[in-house]
Amino acid sequence: MIRVRDIWKRYGRLGVLKGLDLDIFDGETLVILGRSGVGKSVLLRQIIGLETPDRGYVEVDDKRITDMNERQRLRDPSIKRMGMLFQSSALFDSLNVGDNISFYLRQHEPTLDESEVNDRVADALKMVGLEDTQGKMPSELSGGMRKRAALARLIVYRPQIILYDEPTTGLDPITAAQINELINRTKEELKATSIVVTHDIRSALEVGDRLAFHHDGKIAYVAPKNEFMHSNNPILLDFFNNAIIEDNYYQIIRKNGKS
Repeated sequence: MIRVRDIWKRYGRLGVLKGLDLDIFDGETLVILGRSGVGKSVLLRQIIGLETPDRGYVEVDDKRITDMNERQRLRDPSIKRMGMLFQSSALFDSLNVGDNISFYLRQHEPTLDESEVNDRVADALKMVGLEDTQGKMPSELSGGMRKRAALARLIVYRPQIILYDEPTTGLDPITAAQINELINRTKEELKATSIVVTHDIRSALEVGDRLAFHHDGKIAYVAPKNEFMHSNNPILLDFFNNAIIEDNYYQIIRKNGKS
């Protein structure tokens, strides 16, 4: 379980997180919805230990990772169980796809022999449908393929907690649907806990078990997705009324529910 308690984060005069509380349960996919630029990605960086909050704490498996220094975070097994899919995919431009995927294994699992590394890489690429891309460079891949390659890089070291930062942003609807399907399949294959940050309501409904709404530096509302979509919370209604989503799709959800 992940506990986020009273997290505050400021950049100069800009207050981004303002006493935020949140629980993420083992094995679930929690989607954090909210408008662009409100600090959803900042929250992910506090959870995975890339940044330290100004106040408050994050606990993973009852370990307070926000109290650790950089050296401790690099070695801590709770943090090593975590992986993150960055919005930009963050592939190494100078390495081909196969070497991008194997990079973590070669750095952190030196006891693996070459055949084991190759098998793990091949399995990860097969899972995301990129079997024939090992020798390609990232610049040769489409945006959706880069996302899938980055997901394969996560899968190869089998994290138990996966953070996704705007995984469908900039993708066409068909490719976005493929990424949503991969998020669900990865959760099932790895039995992982997933945290997905997005402003894409359709994506949130496709992958989420619970939805949380980030507003004004805090979590304004969190609930199972069917309850979330039927809420009359004025903050949520305002978001839905201004969201980029087909009106008929939203109305069907509100009328019939979506489990």
